[in-house]
Amino acid sequence: MTTTPPEPPDDTPVLGGDPLEIAADVVEDVAGELAPEELAAMDALDQPRRVLFVHAHPDDETIGTGATMARYAEAGATVVLLTLTRGELGEVIPADLAHLDPDALGAHRVQELATAMEALGVTDHRFLDRPDGSGYRDSGMVWLEPGRAAVGDDVDPRALAAADPEEVAAQVAAVVREVRPQVVVTYEPGGGYGHPDHVRAHEATLRGLVLAAGDQHDGTVPWQVAKVYEIVQPETATRQALRQVADSGAAGAADPDGPLPSVVVPDEQVTTVVDGTGQLPAKIAALRAHATQISLDLDAEVPVMRLSNGVPQPIWPVERFRLVHGVASGPFDADGHETDLFAGVAPAG
Repeated sequence: MTTTPPEPPDDTPVLGGDPLEIAADVVEDVAGELAPEELAAMDALDQPRRVLFVHAHPDDETIGTGATMARYAEAGATVVLLTLTRGELGEVIPADLAHLDPDALGAHRVQELATAMEALGVTDHRFLDRPDGSGYRDSGMVWLEPGRAAVGDDVDPRALAAADPEEVAAQVAAVVREVRPQVVVTYEPGGGYGHPDHVRAHEATLRGLVLAAGDQHDGTVPWQVAKVYEIVQPETATRQALRQVADSGAAGAADPDGPLPSVVVPDEQVTTVVDGTGQLPAKIAALRAHATQISLDLDAEVPVMRLSNGVPQPIWPVERFRLVHGVASGPFDADGHETDLFAGVAPAG
């Protein structure tokens, strides 16, 4: 006797159907079970270009890399900012905010950073926290001489500089494995001017990249970064800019022929130049957001910014870097510099 099989229910997949339609249905079902933050993470990984910037305090990212961050965010790349502390010990410039104690200042600077990232178009900005969820504190600093800072004698045990370096590196590695960037940007070994948190950020980033590429740990997949850059400034251009500021008569101008901080390197060490001239308005808006730490004089003969020491500094629309891992690739400018942090990097899923 021959029987006719029953019709399958409407929600039962039919074998032999369009494989693409079946796969799309499965993906849609899985996506419907994910939390919003998990969906956002999946969307970020769909972007073919991902770059991670590692900085020590709110405002550092805008001063050194704001134009670059805005340029890549505008171009559709996934731009992620990792800030290691909340800047609780920054010196406050506005008199009406001088009453803020370290905890209140840290909370205030978190809000300043959020506003700055909105100006730069960066939607993924996060802080590095300890394994127990508590934040690393600003370590503070002392000036050894103009342009060169160091760690002080009385450091809070909760401070970044007092933390176990391997612990900090492991936390950075976890972020790298989550973000899976092809490119990472941080300070040079001297931390720009010797601030202990900048130095620790450099050390923790490089060590974290080694850990991230190592054996699988805590259920996360290893990730190898293609290119690593350090933030630098070329000596010739820096002295020229300082001379312009000094010649303009700006109060407190630095000696253009004097000693320079570690961020300034011989011209030939600069490998990569990112022209963010088109993003300069966004950078200026972000600098303005960091009002506790930065004052701007945009109407001066040479527009400048000032930190708490009052020394006028140029506002760089063109930002420079030194490639320390990976291969420099074209397009190159007339001086042989890369013009794209992602040059030569194959998109990765």
